[in-house]
Amino acid sequence: MEPPGGIALTLIMVCLTVVTGMLDAVSFLALGQVFTATQTGNLLFLGFGIAGQGGVPVAATVVSIGAFVLGAALGARVESGLARLRRPWFPVALITEAVMLAAAAAAAWQSGPARGLPPGRRYAVIGLMAMAMGMRNVTAMRVSAPDLTTTVETRAMTALVSGSPVGRDKRLGYGRHLAGRRLASVGAMFAGGLLGAGLLGIGTSPMLVIALVAATVAATAFLVPGLARRRTATGD
Repeated sequence: MEPPGGIALTLIMVCLTVVTGMLDAVSFLALGQVFTATQTGNLLFLGFGIAGQGGVPVAATVVSIGAFVLGAALGARVESGLARLRRPWFPVALITEAVMLAAAAAAAWQSGPARGLPPGRRYAVIGLMAMAMGMRNVTAMRVSAPDLTTTVETRAMTALVSGSPVGRDKRLGYGRHLAGRRLASVGAMFAGGLLGAGLLGIGTSPMLVIALVAATVAATAFLVPGLARRRTATGD
């Protein structure tokens, strides 16, 4: 079973982009200057930390990068294996991601702020979230939804401007009415970061925010088979 296409796939990927923003808000604001999805930022943080500048925590960054790599390897093995067997790899990947995030939420359980977690538990939360995002990146790359990587917005922002009446670059989509999808991608990441930060700001525990993301990803996974069958039936 292939993933749904068209508007359904776009909506799914936009939803996944929103929850990515929420997760990075939790990791950076509540777990301490580390990203779990945006690994470009982590690579820079690692350089800053090794140089001894900015007070960046090297250990947390290493845990996130390592877990992300592990998640990407796991995602590639699981998803490609299911695809070879003609099994529905897309919803399985999302369910696996949701399970990892639920485990991260369980590890983050406590009454106080997540920064007060013992180092071992804090690294477990960071690692599980980063593993889930590593797998997500494989999922997004396999789906190949244009401008909707769900974790990186630099290309979408570049394409949005370059393919607009401002940039007028036909090779980057000028005149093909792609601005809506690109704007949705960029806006979704911003909205996710805003929502995650807002929830933390009103006193919502990081555990609950992560659990909300896990539930959203799981719900999306359960919608995928029906949307895929609908695509097959209508020939979209």
